[in-house]
Amino acid sequence: MTTNKRGFAQEVWDFFCSLKLSIFLLIGLALVSIIGTVIQQGPQREYLATLSETKIKLYSSLGFFDMYHSWWFILLLYLLTLNLICCSIKRLPRVWKVVSEPVKVMDDNFEKSLSNVKEFKLKGSKEELKDRMVSFLKAEFAEPVITEQGGEYHLFAQKHPWCRLGVYVVHLSIIIVFIGALIGSFFGYKAYVNIPEGGSVSQVQTNSGKVIDLGFDVRCEKFSVSFYDTGAPKEFKSILSVSDKGQPVAGLQHIPIIVNDPLTYKGITFYQSSYGQSDEGVAYYISVRNRNGGQPVKLKARQGERLALPGGAFVSVMEATMDVRPFMRGFDGPGAQVEYTPAGGNPQPFVILSDKYESFNAQHGGDLILSFDGMDQKFFTGLQVAKDPGVWVVWFGCFLMVVGICMAFFMSHKRVWARVTDKGVTLGGSASKNPTGFEIAFDELVEKLNKL
Repeated sequence: MTTNKRGFAQEVWDFFCSLKLSIFLLIGLALVSIIGTVIQQGPQREYLATLSETKIKLYSSLGFFDMYHSWWFILLLYLLTLNLICCSIKRLPRVWKVVSEPVKVMDDNFEKSLSNVKEFKLKGSKEELKDRMVSFLKAEFAEPVITEQGGEYHLFAQKHPWCRLGVYVVHLSIIIVFIGALIGSFFGYKAYVNIPEGGSVSQVQTNSGKVIDLGFDVRCEKFSVSFYDTGAPKEFKSILSVSDKGQPVAGLQHIPIIVNDPLTYKGITFYQSSYGQSDEGVAYYISVRNRNGGQPVKLKARQGERLALPGGAFVSVMEATMDVRPFMRGFDGPGAQVEYTPAGGNPQPFVILSDKYESFNAQHGGDLILSFDGMDQKFFTGLQVAKDPGVWVVWFGCFLMVVGICMAFFMSHKRVWARVTDKGVTLGGSASKNPTGFEIAFDELVEKLNKL
């Protein structure tokens, strides 16, 4: 019974120490990360409008809209962390012993295990040869450690022994990155806020609906957007100012931010995310004239406001844009969706354009021809707000990862032994990586030693 329990425990231990598990988890994390790239995280109304009701329910149930905080993604990270710890615990002691307790004596049995060995018949006493070899190795390779045993001198020199720990530095760096990510997940947040031009906010709201007080005010001084010829947005930019306790923050006044160029204050970063037309304070301008001629009458309206027209009709602007190209092929310039109510009749919704499209505008309106002259367009800026106190922990982990990769892939633990006897010197060497390159370096040492 005891044997079976021990066997099961050993199987569990071997499972978490498995390299296959590491590869499976890394591939799994890479694949599911694609989901977080394809599906917008923290979706907004514009993105949700492109999805069907079934997809929204499915993605929400699986946590795809906040994938990097989903329980199953966190579980994969925990499993990989446990796997790395178990692998390190199993293999590190043996590697540590090689680094901290190197073999310093090259006896006959150890000599046979070396692929690079050369014997020299040199003149001089044993003590003289020892001193010459110490000077030689110190100048050409590394300062040796001298061990006297059985009437022989054994010299041992090595380069970059700590590079054997490179893979464990990488393991540690991955764990530190995970710790930083968890700190950001538990103690940070990601939220969104819309600020109209001229408006300011001191609070933001997360996807879960939690309201967070920033502790300072952010004001949108101005918003601008430029378009391609197709009508698609080319670049949108917000001009932001920050004030703390009612006082402007020096250096953070009228700061332009665009996509990938955020603003940061007190560890909270504001990213340009989206934009839209603000309904606050927007004025629409309409021209009305009689079909039988006469001068047009200029009218100013607010959204949803009913304006009285000549003859007892009414009109109200439902929505408008300064560029109809994305919505109406073959047309450009401003346009508006209006609701026209003739005298004693029912409301009639239709679109009006600028006065250069008179024939289009003349299709509706009864005895009147309406045209849209434009509007005092105001936007709101959509900002993604993020606080991540674990970001410096993540950066430290990334730095360690670079160091560990350099140690593991670009450095080699090189060792050289020399046995000095009355008959001469035996030189041996080995390297943890690139044996062919080390063989060339060893042959160069042999040639230099032959010239002594």
